[in-house]
Amino acid sequence: MPAPPTNPSLIRLLLVDDHPVMRAGMANVLGMDPDFEVVAQADDGETAIGLWNEHRPDVTLLDISMAGIDGIETLRRLKEIDPAARVLILTSSDANENVRTALKNGASGYVIKNVRAAELAGAIRVIHGGGQVLSEDLRRKLTEDEGSRHLSPREMEVLGLVRQGFTNNEIGRLLGISERTARAHIGTILEKLGASDRAAAVARGFEMGVLRP
Repeated sequence: MPAPPTNPSLIRLLLVDDHPVMRAGMANVLGMDPDFEVVAQADDGETAIGLWNEHRPDVTLLDISMAGIDGIETLRRLKEIDPAARVLILTSSDANENVRTALKNGASGYVIKNVRAAELAGAIRVIHGGGQVLSEDLRRKLTEDEGSRHLSPREMEVLGLVRQGFTNNEIGRLLGISERTARAHIGTILEKLGASDRAAAVARGFEMGVLRP
């Protein structure tokens, strides 16, 4: 049976992180906020699930990289227990795939560990109120990643040749297509990447990870 809250007016938190110093720091910072109460801490997913069942916290702060079951699997299991469970992923990874997977599996928010204390507190309050949290940087990375996924294999090939400075005519000869077709591919690439010219398309390609140094 869940433990009764010591103070119903406080936002009750479960901290899950396998780094003791990081976890202690979070507990100290968040514990100083008059709106929060850290009711439990865990250093692995299995322990976290047990403590969640025991305390039924308002918000769980959950790292991804942990020994045993990772944060994503822990998130899945918590949402199976209670689909309304509010979980904020707090991790050092800003990988698009991790962000996308966490949100797909029901995370209420995703925050990188270099977040300022005030921003973290604000994120917790938003999630407790039923909202979702995702920083502008992470949102932009996801949007850019989605854009790059829309380039076809041929368009990726053309962009690589544009990067090397080949003209439309040269690209056509290298790929066995007409100059007009090469030009059409480049126009499509510019549109998909939101670029104004060839140089901007190459720059966007590097920014989005489509092109590698």
